[in-house]
Amino acid sequence: MKTIQKGFTLIELMIVVAIIGILAAIAIPQYQQYTISAQVSEGMNLAAGAKTAMAEFYSRKGRFAAANGSYDLAQPASITGEYVDQVDTSVTSGKIEIEYSGQANAAISGNTLTLSAIDRTGSLEWSCTSGTQTGGGGGAIPDQYLPGSCSN
Repeated sequence: MKTIQKGFTLIELMIVVAIIGILAAIAIPQYQQYTISAQVSEGMNLAAGAKTAMAEFYSRKGRFAAANGSYDLAQPASITGEYVDQVDTSVTSGKIEIEYSGQANAAISGNTLTLSAIDRTGSLEWSCTSGTQTGGGGGAIPDQYLPGSCSN
């Protein structure tokens, strides 16, 4: 009598488990990097309104103001998100500081991203740098998590 094999052998199951383990070892760090980059992007999105308000103020007055209220923006602590503590324009003239909260990943939590306005003969260009440039607390956000528009 012939015996008919039903199901998988132990070796076949071990090979499948090994392949899944290898794929997970590659995919999990990539997904984590993606989620941290998305958290950094939240700050950039929240700062978009401040960038517009600063550009309008600068085009009318030819200078930058010293506080969010001068740009008709909410107070810094009122401009928040799930991963952002505040968006502040009052630290240094012509700069926007985005402070990331404790809800953000540990790689960026408590760190600051600074957007700086550069006058290009009548129009403003924005550059961004990681880390606190003008005071306040916070460290540098690793370059791998910064948006492509940041110039470090």
